[in-house]
Amino acid sequence: MFSRIVATFIGFLLCSCVWNDPESTPSYLPIDDSEYPYADLPRIVIETEDFTQIRDRETKIPAKLQIYGKDAPESDVLDLTIKGRGNSSFTGMPKPGYKIKFEKKQELLGMPKDKEWALISNSADKTLLKNFITYKLAGWLGDEYTPRSKFVELYLNRQYQGVYQLVETVKVGEHRVNIPQSDSSFLLERGPTEHGDEHFVVTEKGTKFEIKSPKEPTDSSTALIKKALSQFESFLRSDNPKGEITDYLDFEDYLRYFWIQELSKNLDGAFRRSIFLTWQKGDVIRLGPVWDFDVAYGNWEADTLRTPTDWYIRNSGWNGLIFKREKYWQEAVRYWKDHRDFLATFPDSISKYAAELAPATRNEFKRWPVLENTENWTYKEAYDSYDEAVDSLNSWIKQRIEWIDNHL
Repeated sequence: MFSRIVATFIGFLLCSCVWNDPESTPSYLPIDDSEYPYADLPRIVIETEDFTQIRDRETKIPAKLQIYGKDAPESDVLDLTIKGRGNSSFTGMPKPGYKIKFEKKQELLGMPKDKEWALISNSADKTLLKNFITYKLAGWLGDEYTPRSKFVELYLNRQYQGVYQLVETVKVGEHRVNIPQSDSSFLLERGPTEHGDEHFVVTEKGTKFEIKSPKEPTDSSTALIKKALSQFESFLRSDNPKGEITDYLDFEDYLRYFWIQELSKNLDGAFRRSIFLTWQKGDVIRLGPVWDFDVAYGNWEADTLRTPTDWYIRNSGWNGLIFKREKYWQEAVRYWKDHRDFLATFPDSISKYAAELAPATRNEFKRWPVLENTENWTYKEAYDSYDEAVDSLNSWIKQRIEWIDNHL
């Protein structure tokens, strides 16, 4: 009996992180994978200070992180902060997302060094692949920058949390959105949720963007970007515009962005939110990078979005103003036809990545048994298996491509 008590006590010491001792520097964070065994993905282990729960998207909680391989740690214990991230994905879905920020820039799983990363839960997406594969698609089509990401399994405060997508956040940086950091160079986001510490610009026509960079824009820099956006909107709304759209917009870049949103019939892509763009003084507007596709590809409550038919992005926001001119729509048709054969191979790529992810989905759907669930507002279809969910996604995309082919 005494020996068992001693062994238990020693085991407790070895598996504990003593946060209250400022000199404590644990060499590893414990992981118990007896219930959720290794499934060919890196495991990220995070422990918050005093095991504090993550309750909101504002409070940055001190934490430690370590990456595990199959049998042992593959990184040092790293210091960081963690908080909730996402809008509906944090407040309205059972499996929350997180944003992490390291004290020092870190290279993670072969991705370039940075301090800031997101752990996307993909809770609304039973394939777990829609964000991942859409970022891949943008890169294959030649996008200058798409967020790099890796699938991982997350352990938070010694509890298995499931399969997550570790992804680069959208920010200005050498290895991210690579534009100058200056008062005349801008990264904007359309339609963010306001939390109180953002900076915004509103065009003369009332279109609102958050200024993501520069972080503390001056009045003069805000006026500069407002003028550029307003001039573009005036061009789009004019019956007798001066010049061509290419004087204001990287149009070929825009066409790629448009078709990714339209192909996926992305709710947020209809000029609602998660629409990023960049502009620099003396240059044109560039759309991107693409972001946030977990409720795309037919995954929404409204029938207009669930079906693979009908135009959705084409008539929204700036898109509707651009394509009211037939010559610009004909350029969009040309782009689709030029890339149509490649897009037809898209489902094959999804099947490839699904096969690689399949072992980990057994852990995922044991932790979150949602495949047959249709009660949550994000779950519109029930599936008997992960393979069926993937087949359903591929079938939807093939039908979508066929519908677009027949309605150009």
